[in-house]
Amino acid sequence: MSRQNAATLRGQVEQGASALQGASAPAPAPTGNATLGADGLAVAPAGAPPEVVAVIAAANQIVGKPYRYGGGHGDWNDSGYDCSGSESFALHGADLVSRPMNSSEFMSWGEAGEGSWITSYANSGHSYLVVAGLRFDTGWNNSSSSGPKWSATMRPGDGYTARHPEGL
Repeated sequence: MSRQNAATLRGQVEQGASALQGASAPAPAPTGNATLGADGLAVAPAGAPPEVVAVIAAANQIVGKPYRYGGGHGDWNDSGYDCSGSESFALHGADLVSRPMNSSEFMSWGEAGEGSWITSYANSGHSYLVVAGLRFDTGWNNSSSSGPKWSATMRPGDGYTARHPEGL
């Protein structure tokens, strides 16, 4: 490391961690949950990080599309979506995934454990998201229709691996 680089680095450290280039402050802790409108669309809570707002906005775009096995894996804009295709579409809205992933891939995606804002729950046969307190899923107690939708009802997480995007 050159003397100039070392001096620059020392100065940045003295100013605090937020001055370091490339360092990002952790997302603020949730102060409220997203709300579910009568139209079935989610509304991000005030003060949510931009990634959370973007995931919710993307997911809202496909609410009401039919369930289709393999849907969302060949093309982002599809006529129907399966569980992991729906999750991939929502996360892609915030550039948290670059390609559609299947449920098994979500088992090792991101960081281990539940996130404060976004959590993916996945096993080898199904995946779903919880974003700002709402569940985005294609199944389990989501009424008689199938396909991607929001729900305030959580499903049991037993048998699922919980993962989250770094900092969220």
